[in-house]
Amino acid sequence: MTGRIAFQGELGAYSHQACAQARPGFTPVPCTTFEDVVEMTRAGEVDLGMLAVENSTYGRVADVHSLLPKAGLHIVDEAFVRVHVNLLGVRGAKLDEVREAHGHVVILPQCAQFLRERSIRGVVSSDNARAAREVAEAGNPARAALASELAAEIYGLDVLARHIEDQANNTTRFLVMSRTPDHSRRAARMITTFTFRVRNIPAALYKAMGGFATNGVNMTKLESYMVGGSFTATEFYADIEGHPEDAHVARALEELRYFTTNMNILGVYPADESRV
Repeated sequence: MTGRIAFQGELGAYSHQACAQARPGFTPVPCTTFEDVVEMTRAGEVDLGMLAVENSTYGRVADVHSLLPKAGLHIVDEAFVRVHVNLLGVRGAKLDEVREAHGHVVILPQCAQFLRERSIRGVVSSDNARAAREVAEAGNPARAALASELAAEIYGLDVLARHIEDQANNTTRFLVMSRTPDHSRRAARMITTFTFRVRNIPAALYKAMGGFATNGVNMTKLESYMVGGSFTATEFYADIEGHPEDAHVARALEELRYFTTNMNILGVYPADESRV
């Protein structure tokens, strides 16, 4: 299977690694922002889009959950990518020469202990792969980048320290987005993702969630975020195990619709093999 898949970041970014892992036959297309990924996918300039949604150390990726409901796209797959953080320097540089480590705001906390123990100052960059490219261009042994080994290969850098992440299980979850939904049952274990808003009645969220408990549906994620900058309008993002055509899932979703508004299924897709 071939095509084009857009991702946020530059060549060598972890999102690029996710594209290579999840869609190895596709040509990766770098984009500056998540919005650019969505727009290129929606406009048909690429076949698929790859969006990072959460990291096991850092938490959820800002703005992506609020972007998904209005993207006009559908989740067709997920990919769990083991994020190995590497300290990359110019050719011939030594670890004890490094004074600054440049990386995305999300990656800096993932290796904070390593940097602190070596008195290396973390510097925020808009993208990890861009940080690698800029370190290569600067040619300064005191500057390093926090990025993938793929970035080291692309930009001709040395790996000064390998796998420096503080958490041994550091993983980022990505979603593969498409213009057309695919609700076919492609695996024994399926995930359904949806958003909703609760009605303005007492205990609405409690009642809406009750249907999943009574029907034995495992909810693996439930997050809330404000809508339109209002403290009173709240939207919820949820992942559950199962397919909407499963009898127990269908009953739970029917009960959810009774107590909520704006219920929107964003995707039905196979669970990644790395999902616990």
